[in-house]
Amino acid sequence: MRFVAGLDGGGTKTSVTVADENGLVIQTFISGAINYNGQDETSIRWSFQEIFEKIAKICGGLTHCAQICIGAAGVSNPTVIARLEANVRECGYQGGLNITGDHETALYGAQDSMHGIILIAGTGSICYGKNKLGISHRTGGFGHLIDDEGSGYSIGRDLLSAVVQASDGRLSQTAITNMVYDQLQVETVQQIIGFVYDKGTNKKDIAALAPILSAACSAGDIAALSIAKKNASSLLDLAVPVVERLSQQEGILAMAGSVLLNADYVRTAFVEMLKQRYPRMDAIAAKKDASYGAVLMALGRLHSSCC
Repeated sequence: MRFVAGLDGGGTKTSVTVADENGLVIQTFISGAINYNGQDETSIRWSFQEIFEKIAKICGGLTHCAQICIGAAGVSNPTVIARLEANVRECGYQGGLNITGDHETALYGAQDSMHGIILIAGTGSICYGKNKLGISHRTGGFGHLIDDEGSGYSIGRDLLSAVVQASDGRLSQTAITNMVYDQLQVETVQQIIGFVYDKGTNKKDIAALAPILSAACSAGDIAALSIAKKNASSLLDLAVPVVERLSQQEGILAMAGSVLLNADYVRTAFVEMLKQRYPRMDAIAAKKDASYGAVLMALGRLHSSCC
């Protein structure tokens, strides 16, 4: 029996699905992030070692895993694919390997097809679509330093901004302040600044603050509700060019990522905005995740190589 594996290398973690050659899912698991735009070389190497040790155990050895597909965040960086492949080969895997953007694997998993539109808002954000004519378009996904609007990182940054602006009088006092202080276990704005600019703080640490938004919105906090609306609008800005470029004003837009799945106020606002813009378009949660989409792509390569 041969096996395939699909990896979804997101901003803060890697989801892995292993299936047999007939498509039956054998096991899924979570490991560390493999995103070169947000992680250091050492942590990525450790994550790969852990991932491939588990794949080997599940398959009865890496030689039994015929194809692996990695959908990774950050592949816009031209050096990333080569570095990821080097990591894989260092782990002793010599089988078939396909490395692509996580937006492509996410679309496949979300729609069970390579056609349609997927909007992802997790640690980062991206929208991608492909129509039946083969035309594709992508917006966003260019990293937290210059992009990732509407993402968990964006929300975390906005929450921290609200804290400092409330402290100096640019905003009214907000419930966000105490919530952020409690999560970070700090007591002053100066300590917030120390956290933000510490060299050990990365984008996933900022994104980890995002769940605070829902609690603050539930409390009716004006600043929090404004942040939710702002980020929902940013997500709509990602979706519109894809919809227009592909002429997909009717149909289904699949949503994925922690923000769209867990941040109720952001998701609700986004869906309302989308419906106002495109009354005949429905937004739904992705059918399956990107690691399963990667499995489908790996299976496609496996079967095509046999023909």
